[in-house]
Amino acid sequence: MTPSELHAMVLTFPETQTGTSYGMPSYKAAGKFFTRLRAEDDSIVVYVDGLDHRDMLMEAEPETFHITDHYRGYPVVLARLATVDPAWLRKTLEKRWLKVVPKRLSRAYAPPA
Repeated sequence: MTPSELHAMVLTFPETQTGTSYGMPSYKAAGKFFTRLRAEDDSIVVYVDGLDHRDMLMEAEPETFHITDHYRGYPVVLARLATVDPAWLRKTLEKRWLKVVPKRLSRAYAPPA
C-alpha cells in the first residue's frame, strides 16, 4: 500500500480530515485524532484491541508489525505500509473511527460493500 492509497482509504470515512502530527500527515474523525503516518519507518499508527493483541500481531508478522518505545504502553501497533494487508487495515481503522466519532455518525455509518 502506498501513502496515496492509504490517504484515499482513510478519507472514505465520513467527516475525516487531514492534519499533521509530529510533522507528518495525520487523520482526524469529527475533529478527534485516529491515526497518523510515520516517515521514520513508512508505517501507520494503528490502535488495536489491547497489548496482547498487539503482541500477537508482532509475533505473527514481524515484517509488518512493530512498535517503538514511545508506544510500548499503549494499545497501538505500527504497521508497515509496504506489507500490511489493506483489508485488515481498513477493518481496524474502521473500528477506531467508530470509537472516536460522535454516536450520530457511528449510527448513520454504512460500511462500503
